[in-house]
Amino acid sequence: MSIDRKKPELLIPAGNLETLRTAVMYGADAIYIGGDMYGLRAKARNFSMEDMREGIAFAHEHGKRVYVTANITAHNQDLEGIRRYFKELKAFGKDKPDGLIISDPGVFTIAKEQVPEIEIHISTQANNTNYETYKFWYNLGAVRVVSAREMSLKEIEELRANIPEDMEIETFVHGAMCIAYSGRCLLSNYFTGRDANMGECTHSCRWKYHIVEEKRPGEYLPIEEDDRGTYIFNSKDLCMIEYIPEMIKAGINSLKVEGRMKTALYVATVARTYRKAIDDYFEDPAIYEKNKAKYLEEVSKGINRQFTTGFFFGKPKHEDQIYDSNTYDRAYTYLGTIRGEKGGLYNLEQKNKFSVGEEIEVIKPNSETIITVVRRITDEEGNEMESCPHPRQSIYIDLGVKLEPYDILRRKEVE
Repeated sequence: MSIDRKKPELLIPAGNLETLRTAVMYGADAIYIGGDMYGLRAKARNFSMEDMREGIAFAHEHGKRVYVTANITAHNQDLEGIRRYFKELKAFGKDKPDGLIISDPGVFTIAKEQVPEIEIHISTQANNTNYETYKFWYNLGAVRVVSAREMSLKEIEELRANIPEDMEIETFVHGAMCIAYSGRCLLSNYFTGRDANMGECTHSCRWKYHIVEEKRPGEYLPIEEDDRGTYIFNSKDLCMIEYIPEMIKAGINSLKVEGRMKTALYVATVARTYRKAIDDYFEDPAIYEKNKAKYLEEVSKGINRQFTTGFFFGKPKHEDQIYDSNTYDRAYTYLGTIRGEKGGLYNLEQKNKFSVGEEIEVIKPNSETIITVVRRITDEEGNEMESCPHPRQSIYIDLGVKLEPYDILRRKEVE
Protein backbone atom coordinates (compact mmCIF):
# COMPACT_ATOMS: atom_id res chain seq x y z
CA MET A 1 0.00 0.00 0.00
CA SER A 2 1.42 3.41 -0.97
CA ILE A 3 0.93 6.48 1.20
CA ASP A 4 0.21 9.59 -0.85
CA ARG A 5 0.97 12.16 1.82
CA LYS A 6 4.25 13.49 3.17
CA LYS A 7 5.37 12.24 6.57
CA PRO A 8 4.05 14.70 9.19
CA GLU A 9 6.30 16.61 11.55
CA LEU A 10 6.46 15.32 15.11
CA LEU A 11 6.40 18.40 17.36
CA ILE A 12 7.46 17.86 20.99
CA PRO A 13 7.39 20.29 23.96
CA ALA A 14 10.35 21.29 26.11
CA GLY A 15 10.35 23.32 29.31
CA ASN A 16 14.13 23.52 29.77
CA LEU A 17 17.44 22.55 28.16
CA GLU A 18 17.32 18.99 29.50
CA THR A 19 13.95 18.22 27.96
CA LEU A 20 14.87 19.99 24.69
CA ARG A 21 17.94 17.79 24.28
CA THR A 22 15.84 14.76 25.18
CA ALA A 23 13.21 15.65 22.57
CA VAL A 24 15.92 16.05 19.93
CA MET A 25 17.54 12.70 20.75
CA TYR A 26 14.29 10.75 21.10
CA GLY A 27 12.79 11.52 17.71
CA ALA A 28 11.25 14.99 17.53
CA ASP A 29 11.36 16.75 14.17
CA ALA A 30 10.72 20.04 15.93
CA ILE A 31 10.51 21.34 19.48
CA TYR A 32 8.46 24.19 20.88
CA ILE A 33 9.70 26.17 23.85
CA GLY A 34 8.91 29.32 25.81
CA GLY A 35 11.04 32.14 27.12
CA ASP A 36 10.75 33.70 30.56
CA MET A 37 7.80 35.81 29.33
CA TYR A 38 5.04 35.95 26.70
CA GLY A 39 4.30 32.22 26.50
CA LEU A 40 1.33 30.55 28.23
CA ARG A 41 3.30 28.50 30.76
CA ALA A 42 4.54 30.92 33.41
CA LYS A 43 4.94 28.05 35.91
CA ALA A 44 7.19 26.07 33.58
CA ARG A 45 10.90 26.52 34.18
CA ASN A 46 11.19 27.98 30.68
CA PHE A 47 14.29 29.26 28.93
CA SER A 48 16.53 32.20 29.65
CA MET A 49 17.78 33.92 26.52
CA GLU A 50 21.17 32.22 26.98
CA ASP A 51 19.57 28.77 27.34
CA MET A 52 17.29 29.44 24.41
CA ARG A 53 20.23 30.29 22.15
CA GLU A 54 22.10 27.17 23.34
CA GLY A 55 19.05 24.95 22.90
CA ILE A 56 18.25 26.18 19.40
CA ALA A 57 21.91 25.71 18.39
CA PHE A 58 21.80 22.11 19.71
CA ALA A 59 18.60 21.38 17.78
CA HIS A 60 19.97 22.92 14.58
CA GLU A 61 23.15 20.84 14.88
CA HIS A 62 20.92 17.77 14.79
CA GLY A 63 18.78 19.02 11.91
CA LYS A 64 15.75 19.87 14.07
CA ARG A 65 13.60 23.00 14.17
CA VAL A 66 12.60 25.08 17.20
CA TYR A 67 9.51 27.25 17.61
CA VAL A 68 9.15 29.82 20.39
CA THR A 69 5.79 30.56 22.01
CA ALA A 70 4.67 34.18 22.28
CA ASN A 71 0.97 33.42 22.55
CA ILE A 72 -0.24 35.51 25.48
CA THR A 73 -3.25 37.79 25.09
CA ALA A 74 -1.20 40.98 25.22
CA HIS A 75 -2.16 44.21 27.02
CA ASN A 76 -0.82 47.66 26.21
CA GLN A 77 1.96 47.40 28.77
CA ASP A 78 3.26 44.20 27.13
CA LEU A 79 3.83 45.58 23.64
CA GLU A 80 7.18 47.34 24.05
CA GLY A 81 8.59 44.36 25.92
CA ILE A 82 7.46 42.05 23.13
CA ARG A 83 9.10 44.31 20.58
CA ARG A 84 12.41 44.14 22.49
CA TYR A 85 12.03 40.38 22.91
CA PHE A 86 11.71 39.80 19.17
CA LYS A 87 14.76 42.02 18.55
CA GLU A 88 16.74 39.85 20.96
CA LEU A 89 15.62 36.70 19.15
CA LYS A 90 16.64 38.21 15.83
CA ALA A 91 20.12 38.83 17.26
CA PHE A 92 20.61 35.06 17.62
CA GLY A 93 21.58 35.10 13.92
CA LYS A 94 21.74 31.63 12.37
CA ASP A 95 20.40 30.10 15.57
CA LYS A 96 17.30 32.25 15.89
CA PRO A 97 13.98 30.38 16.19
CA ASP A 98 12.50 28.74 13.11
CA GLY A 99 9.02 29.93 14.03
CA LEU A 100 7.03 32.02 16.50
CA ILE A 101 3.72 30.74 17.90
CA ILE A 102 1.37 33.72 18.25
CA SER A 103 -2.32 34.24 18.95
CA ASP A 104 -2.69 38.02 19.38
CA PRO A 105 -3.02 40.18 16.21
CA GLY A 106 -1.01 42.95 17.86
CA VAL A 107 1.86 40.57 18.65
CA PHE A 108 1.55 39.20 15.09
CA THR A 109 1.98 42.75 13.72
CA ILE A 110 5.07 43.36 15.84
CA ALA A 111 6.59 40.06 14.73
CA LYS A 112 6.07 40.96 11.06
CA GLU A 113 7.81 44.28 11.69
CA GLN A 114 10.73 43.04 13.78
CA VAL A 115 11.48 39.53 12.49
CA PRO A 116 9.85 39.12 9.06
CA GLU A 117 12.30 36.32 8.25
CA ILE A 118 10.93 34.07 11.04
CA GLU A 119 7.86 31.98 10.28
CA ILE A 120 4.69 32.84 12.18
CA HIS A 121 2.45 30.03 13.41
CA ILE A 122 -0.99 30.91 14.77
CA SER A 123 -1.64 29.39 18.21
CA THR A 124 -4.68 27.29 19.07
CA GLN A 125 -5.53 30.17 21.45
CA ALA A 126 -6.75 32.10 18.40
CA ASN A 127 -9.81 29.79 18.10
CA ASN A 128 -9.03 28.41 14.63
CA THR A 129 -12.09 26.38 13.72
CA ASN A 130 -12.72 26.93 9.99
CA TYR A 131 -10.96 27.29 6.65
CA GLU A 132 -11.84 30.97 6.23
CA THR A 133 -9.92 31.71 9.45
CA TYR A 134 -6.99 29.77 8.06
CA LYS A 135 -7.07 31.72 4.79
CA PHE A 136 -7.33 34.99 6.74
CA TRP A 137 -4.07 34.26 8.56
CA TYR A 138 -2.43 32.90 5.41
CA ASN A 139 -3.18 36.10 3.52
CA LEU A 140 -1.55 38.07 6.35
CA GLY A 141 1.60 35.97 6.08
CA ALA A 142 1.18 33.08 8.53
CA VAL A 143 2.78 29.83 7.40
CA ARG A 144 0.92 27.54 9.79
CA VAL A 145 -2.21 27.56 11.95
CA VAL A 146 -2.82 25.31 14.95
CA SER A 147 -6.33 23.88 14.82
CA ALA A 148 -8.69 24.32 17.74
CA ARG A 149 -8.93 21.15 19.82
CA GLU A 150 -12.69 21.24 19.32
CA MET A 151 -12.37 20.23 15.64
CA SER A 152 -13.12 16.73 14.40
CA LEU A 153 -10.96 14.89 11.88
CA LYS A 154 -13.78 15.25 9.35
CA GLU A 155 -13.71 19.04 9.82
CA ILE A 156 -9.92 19.13 9.49
CA GLU A 157 -10.10 17.11 6.27
CA GLU A 158 -12.65 19.57 4.89
CA LEU A 159 -10.45 22.45 6.02
CA ARG A 160 -7.45 20.92 4.22
CA ALA A 161 -9.43 20.81 0.98
CA ASN A 162 -10.27 24.51 1.19
CA ILE A 163 -6.93 26.15 2.05
CA PRO A 164 -3.78 26.71 -0.05
CA GLU A 165 -1.72 23.56 -0.56
CA ASP A 166 1.37 25.14 0.99
CA MET A 167 -0.43 26.21 4.16
CA GLU A 168 0.32 23.96 7.14
CA ILE A 169 -2.09 22.49 9.69
CA GLU A 170 -0.74 21.75 13.16
CA THR A 171 -2.90 19.73 15.54
CA PHE A 172 -2.57 18.56 19.14
CA VAL A 173 -2.58 14.76 19.20
CA HIS A 174 -1.40 13.94 22.72
CA GLY A 175 -1.47 15.41 26.22
CA ALA A 176 -3.68 17.33 28.63
CA MET A 177 -7.01 18.71 27.49
CA CYS A 178 -8.41 22.07 28.62
CA ILE A 179 -12.00 22.53 29.78
CA ALA A 180 -12.21 25.95 28.09
CA TYR A 181 -12.73 26.56 24.38
CA SER A 182 -9.29 26.55 22.69
CA GLY A 183 -7.76 27.01 26.12
CA ARG A 184 -9.16 30.50 26.65
CA CYS A 185 -10.04 29.98 30.30
CA LEU A 186 -11.32 32.46 32.91
CA LEU A 187 -11.61 30.10 35.89
CA SER A 188 -8.08 30.71 37.15
CA ASN A 189 -8.44 34.48 36.89
CA TYR A 190 -11.81 34.45 38.65
CA PHE A 191 -10.71 32.26 41.57
CA THR A 192 -7.11 33.37 42.10
CA GLY A 193 -6.47 36.53 40.08
CA ARG A 194 -3.95 34.63 37.98
CA ASP A 195 -4.76 35.00 34.29
CA ALA A 196 -4.49 31.82 32.23
CA ASN A 197 -4.40 33.93 29.08
CA MET A 198 -1.27 35.63 30.40
CA GLY A 199 0.45 32.34 31.21
CA GLU A 200 -0.47 31.95 34.89
CA CYS A 201 -3.06 29.15 34.84
CA THR A 202 -3.60 27.52 38.25
CA HIS A 203 -5.39 24.50 36.70
CA SER A 204 -8.66 25.34 38.42
CA CYS A 205 -10.36 22.76 36.21
CA ARG A 206 -8.61 20.00 38.18
CA TRP A 207 -9.91 21.13 41.58
CA LYS A 208 -12.59 19.34 43.57
CA TYR A 209 -16.00 21.07 43.36
CA HIS A 210 -19.21 20.90 45.40
CA ILE A 211 -22.34 23.03 45.25
CA VAL A 212 -23.72 25.23 48.04
CA GLU A 213 -27.44 25.99 48.40
CA GLU A 214 -28.04 29.73 48.85
CA LYS A 215 -29.82 29.45 52.22
CA ARG A 216 -27.45 26.83 53.65
CA PRO A 217 -24.02 28.51 53.47
CA GLY A 218 -21.13 26.32 54.50
CA GLU A 219 -22.99 23.11 53.68
CA TYR A 220 -21.17 21.55 50.75
CA LEU A 221 -23.22 19.17 48.66
CA PRO A 222 -21.50 16.68 46.37
CA ILE A 223 -22.52 17.07 42.73
CA GLU A 224 -22.45 13.29 42.39
CA GLU A 225 -23.47 10.64 44.92
CA ASP A 226 -19.90 10.28 46.12
CA ASP A 227 -18.47 11.26 49.51
CA ARG A 228 -15.23 12.40 47.90
CA GLY A 229 -16.85 15.10 45.79
CA THR A 230 -16.37 15.34 42.05
CA TYR A 231 -13.94 16.81 39.57
CA ILE A 232 -16.49 18.08 37.06
CA PHE A 233 -14.03 19.81 34.70
CA ASN A 234 -11.26 17.18 34.75
CA SER A 235 -10.78 15.76 31.27
CA LYS A 236 -8.86 12.64 30.40
CA ASP A 237 -5.69 13.20 28.39
CA LEU A 238 -5.69 13.14 24.60
CA CYS A 239 -3.99 10.20 22.88
CA MET A 240 -4.13 9.56 19.12
CA ILE A 241 -1.31 7.01 18.83
CA GLU A 242 -3.79 4.45 17.45
CA TYR A 243 -5.03 6.81 14.72
CA ILE A 244 -1.93 7.87 12.80
CA PRO A 245 -3.45 6.88 9.41
CA GLU A 246 -6.61 8.91 10.05
CA MET A 247 -4.62 12.02 10.96
CA ILE A 248 -2.45 11.72 7.87
CA LYS A 249 -5.51 11.22 5.67
CA ALA A 250 -7.03 14.39 7.16
CA GLY A 251 -4.02 16.34 5.90
CA ILE A 252 -2.38 17.33 9.19
CA ASN A 253 1.20 18.53 8.65
CA SER A 254 2.40 18.65 12.26
CA LEU A 255 1.42 16.29 15.07
CA LYS A 256 1.80 18.23 18.31
CA VAL A 257 2.30 16.87 21.82
CA GLU A 258 1.27 18.96 24.85
CA GLY A 259 3.49 19.16 27.93
CA ARG A 260 6.03 21.96 28.39
CA MET A 261 5.87 21.34 32.15
CA LYS A 262 6.59 17.60 31.89
CA THR A 263 9.79 15.70 32.74
CA ALA A 264 12.45 14.36 30.39
CA LEU A 265 11.06 10.87 31.01
CA TYR A 266 7.63 11.92 29.75
CA VAL A 267 9.14 13.63 26.72
CA ALA A 268 11.34 10.62 25.89
CA THR A 269 8.51 8.11 26.34
CA VAL A 270 6.02 9.97 24.17
CA ALA A 271 8.48 11.20 21.53
CA ARG A 272 10.09 7.86 20.80
CA THR A 273 6.74 6.04 20.71
CA TYR A 274 5.09 8.47 18.28
CA ARG A 275 8.35 8.51 16.27
CA LYS A 276 8.26 4.75 15.91
CA ALA A 277 4.54 4.67 15.15
CA ILE A 278 4.89 7.27 12.37
CA ASP A 279 7.99 5.63 10.89
CA ASP A 280 6.45 2.15 11.06
CA TYR A 281 3.35 3.37 9.25
CA PHE A 282 5.35 4.94 6.44
CA GLU A 283 7.54 1.86 6.14
CA ASP A 284 4.51 -0.43 5.92
CA PRO A 285 0.97 0.21 7.26
CA ALA A 286 0.78 -3.49 8.18
CA ILE A 287 3.68 -3.06 10.63
CA TYR A 288 1.88 -0.13 12.23
CA GLU A 289 -1.38 -2.07 12.56
CA LYS A 290 0.45 -5.01 14.11
CA ASN A 291 2.13 -2.81 16.73
CA LYS A 292 -0.73 -0.48 17.72
CA ALA A 293 -1.33 -2.16 21.07
CA LYS A 294 2.40 -1.87 21.90
CA TYR A 295 2.42 1.86 21.10
CA LEU A 296 -0.52 2.45 23.42
CA GLU A 297 1.06 0.37 26.17
CA GLU A 298 4.30 2.36 25.92
CA VAL A 299 2.77 5.87 25.97
CA SER A 300 0.71 4.71 28.96
CA LYS A 301 4.01 4.43 30.85
CA GLY A 302 4.26 8.22 30.82
CA ILE A 303 2.22 10.10 33.44
CA ASN A 304 -1.37 10.55 32.25
CA ARG A 305 -4.97 10.97 33.35
CA GLN A 306 -6.18 8.00 31.28
CA PHE A 307 -6.82 8.58 27.58
CA THR A 308 -9.48 9.97 25.27
CA THR A 309 -9.67 10.83 21.56
CA GLY A 310 -11.10 14.24 22.42
CA PHE A 311 -13.21 15.83 19.68
CA PHE A 312 -11.64 13.98 16.75
CA PHE A 313 -14.52 11.52 16.30
CA GLY A 314 -17.35 13.67 17.62
CA LYS A 315 -18.17 15.54 20.79
CA PRO A 316 -16.76 13.97 23.97
CA LYS A 317 -19.17 12.16 26.27
CA HIS A 318 -19.20 11.80 30.05
CA GLU A 319 -16.79 8.86 29.75
CA ASP A 320 -14.11 11.32 28.63
CA GLN A 321 -14.10 13.03 32.04
CA ILE A 322 -12.61 11.80 35.32
CA TYR A 323 -15.03 12.49 38.16
CA ASP A 324 -13.34 10.84 41.14
CA SER A 325 -9.75 12.10 41.04
CA ASN A 326 -7.54 14.89 39.76
CA THR A 327 -4.25 13.01 40.01
CA TYR A 328 -2.11 11.50 37.27
CA ASP A 329 -1.56 7.79 36.79
CA ARG A 330 2.19 7.38 37.29
CA ALA A 331 3.37 3.96 36.17
CA TYR A 332 7.08 4.84 36.20
CA THR A 333 9.36 7.17 38.15
CA TYR A 334 12.10 9.19 36.47
CA LEU A 335 15.50 8.42 37.98
CA GLY A 336 17.85 10.38 35.73
CA THR A 337 19.54 10.76 32.35
CA ILE A 338 23.03 9.44 31.60
CA ARG A 339 25.49 12.28 31.01
CA GLY A 340 28.82 10.52 30.52
CA GLU A 341 31.23 7.79 31.60
CA LYS A 342 34.32 7.67 33.82
CA GLY A 343 36.29 4.63 34.91
CA GLY A 344 33.58 2.21 33.84
CA LEU A 345 30.86 4.02 35.79
CA TYR A 346 28.15 6.21 34.31
CA ASN A 347 27.29 9.68 35.55
CA LEU A 348 23.83 11.16 36.02
CA GLU A 349 22.06 13.78 38.08
CA GLN A 350 19.69 11.79 40.26
CA LYS A 351 16.01 12.85 40.06
CA ASN A 352 14.40 10.40 42.47
CA LYS A 353 15.77 7.95 45.04
CA PHE A 354 16.83 4.45 44.01
CA SER A 355 19.04 1.82 45.66
CA VAL A 356 21.63 -0.85 44.95
CA GLY A 357 19.84 -4.11 44.12
CA GLU A 358 16.74 -2.44 42.63
CA GLU A 359 15.44 -3.52 39.25
CA ILE A 360 15.14 -0.56 36.87
CA GLU A 361 14.69 0.06 33.16
CA VAL A 362 16.92 1.87 30.71
CA ILE A 363 15.16 3.43 27.74
CA LYS A 364 17.23 4.37 24.71
CA PRO A 365 16.56 6.78 21.82
CA ASN A 366 16.54 3.86 19.34
CA SER A 367 13.40 2.45 21.05
CA GLU A 368 15.34 -0.29 22.88
CA THR A 369 14.39 -0.87 26.54
CA ILE A 370 16.72 -2.76 28.88
CA ILE A 371 15.64 -4.23 32.22
CA THR A 372 18.57 -4.51 34.63
CA VAL A 373 19.62 -4.26 38.27
CA VAL A 374 21.58 -1.50 39.99
CA ARG A 375 24.94 -3.03 40.92
CA ARG A 376 26.75 -0.05 42.34
CA ILE A 377 26.33 3.64 43.23
CA THR A 378 29.08 6.08 44.20
CA ASP A 379 29.22 9.81 44.82
CA GLU A 380 31.53 12.10 42.82
CA GLU A 381 34.44 11.33 45.17
CA GLY A 382 34.04 7.59 44.63
CA ASN A 383 32.47 6.83 48.01
CA GLU A 384 30.17 3.82 47.91
CA MET A 385 26.44 4.46 48.45
CA GLU A 386 23.64 2.01 49.15
CA SER A 387 21.10 4.49 47.80
CA CYS A 388 20.89 8.06 46.52
CA PRO A 389 18.28 9.90 48.60
CA HIS A 390 19.16 13.48 47.68
CA PRO A 391 17.56 14.86 44.48
CA ARG A 392 19.89 16.50 41.96
CA GLN A 393 22.97 14.82 43.41
CA SER A 394 25.62 13.93 40.82
CA ILE A 395 26.31 10.21 41.14
CA TYR A 396 28.02 7.35 39.29
CA ILE A 397 26.42 3.97 38.71
CA ASP A 398 27.08 0.47 37.39
CA LEU A 399 24.09 -1.32 35.91
CA GLY A 400 26.03 -4.19 34.35
CA VAL A 401 25.20 -2.95 30.83
CA LYS A 402 26.78 -0.47 28.44
CA LEU A 403 25.12 2.94 28.59
CA GLU A 404 25.26 6.02 26.37
CA PRO A 405 24.58 9.73 26.94
CA TYR A 406 20.83 10.46 26.85
CA ASP A 407 19.85 6.97 28.01
CA ILE A 408 17.11 7.47 30.61
CA LEU A 409 16.59 5.43 33.77
CA ARG A 410 13.11 4.71 35.08
CA ARG A 411 11.61 2.48 37.77
CA LYS A 412 8.28 0.71 37.51
CA GLU A 413 6.06 1.57 40.45
CA VAL A 414 4.29 -1.14 42.44
CA GLU A 415 0.54 -1.02 41.87
